[in-house]
Amino acid sequence: PGPVTYDDAARRYGPGTIGAREGTVALADRGWWENGPVTAPGTTSVFAGFRFPREVITVAVRWYLRYGLSYRDVEELLAERGVTVDHVTIYRWVRRFTPEFIEAARPCRHAPGDRWFVDETYVKVSGQWTYLYRAVDQHGQVIDVLLSVRRDLAAARRFFTRALRAGTAPAEVTTDRAPVYPRVLDELVPSALHIVEQYANNPIEADHGRLKARLRPMRGLKRHRSARILAAGHAFVQNLRRGHYDIATDVPGHHRLLKAFDDLAIAI
Repeated sequence: PGPVTYDDAARRYGPGTIGAREGTVALADRGWWENGPVTAPGTTSVFAGFRFPREVITVAVRWYLRYGLSYRDVEELLAERGVTVDHVTIYRWVRRFTPEFIEAARPCRHAPGDRWFVDETYVKVSGQWTYLYRAVDQHGQVIDVLLSVRRDLAAARRFFTRALRAGTAPAEVTTDRAPVYPRVLDELVPSALHIVEQYANNPIEADHGRLKARLRPMRGLKRHRSARILAAGHAFVQNLRRGHYDIATDVPGHHRLLKAFDDLAIAI
């Protein structure tokens, strides 16, 4: 059978429930609840009960995740188009609807490649440095992200356990020389070739730079949940733009994100 589209998923699960049973904001299916439920099965559209129409909410969330904008920047851009909404409301929309868009698109996501590049970078949350684990494959698809207050064996094991739920067991994993990685790989993917050569991890290092560029205009992240949602949402948008979902594949690349978000908004 061919890939599952968002229309297929909507018919299978019903409106507002596409992939929402797990309630996560990760890109890979973790299989348990972490950040609170998304839309419950059998409910109406996730936009029901909100003052603003789904078109306004969708464009605000898309702008924030795609561009280096603050919430006040999005507020100003909407005001220029005749929509008056407070930046705090936009903040709540991003927290509320980013997981919904990620879950809705999950059935349409391409399987990751079998060559993984894994690394962690630093993100400051509430004045404290935290560790953001990230992995990309040889095609540039972000496989998963994980925010952790510690850089240790438990965090690395948790990250790989989650990433493997994406459905691909890697044949090759490139990491830095952190001592936790050989042990985790021996436990979870013993057949994978582990590469630690200098400069071999450049693809993930370059990808970190795109996330850091997105974080630069902000005045800092105050809550871990907000950091998790932004990191996952940024990766989700990158994957959409790079064509790693069977969504909006019939439009030019520079229109793909707009069409994808509009289609997903209808589906949820």
